[in-house]
Amino acid sequence: MSSKITWGILLFLLPLSIFAQNPPAKGFNAAGSDAKAIAIADQVMEAMGGRKAWDATRYITWNFFGRRTLLWDKKAGRVRIDIPGDNSTYIVDLNKETGQIKHKGTVMTQADSIKKYAGVAKSIWINDSYWLLMPFKLKDSGVTLKYKGEMPTEAGVASDVLELTFENVGRTPENRYLVYVDKSTHLVAHWQHFRKASDEKPGMSTPWNNYQKQGKILISGDRGGNRQLTNIEVMSTVPKEKFTTL
Repeated sequence: MSSKITWGILLFLLPLSIFAQNPPAKGFNAAGSDAKAIAIADQVMEAMGGRKAWDATRYITWNFFGRRTLLWDKKAGRVRIDIPGDNSTYIVDLNKETGQIKHKGTVMTQADSIKKYAGVAKSIWINDSYWLLMPFKLKDSGVTLKYKGEMPTEAGVASDVLELTFENVGRTPENRYLVYVDKSTHLVAHWQHFRKASDEKPGMSTPWNNYQKQGKILISGDRGGNRQLTNIEVMSTVPKEKFTTL
């Protein structure tokens, strides 16, 4: 019996397992994904604090590589981005791609300018939140998961390797990722980014180090060297003006 069939039977026989507790997002390519890869993704969610804790998480703030600070209202689907280096602040509804915009010191009032920079803000949020929170997004809409076998990370951590590809989702659906999941902790230990799915060599390869508990979930901000996501905090409330005042 093949390992793929074995994993499929296992998932079928365990309807109340972690798999059942971590349903995929609408549009996740379950049919095209490997059962073992899905099971490992569910283990990652559990190791990060569990789906219930992730769903209950409301506000997350962090600084991206010293360049900008984001405050994401996960429940309401809005984000505040402060970029001190060019005196810009974006307060954006991520679903409608509209909001309040101050770009390089100038408050935008024209609808077309607001729409343009709201789109810029959403692209920033997509990128920066993926760098911080990718382990929670392994079963997102448009994702196909494949199991690529066992392989150590560059630091020698024994890992199961998942391949993520995308279809009709995000700003860069042509990307591909290899995600190394520590076999002992079930936490993501390393990732590699391929600009095109057909690329043989990654354009980026970094560790995921130093997980810390934030609220009821684990988050890693250490990507090695000068790639640091800092000032990470999970909150249940924030001042109202954070999403009303530039």
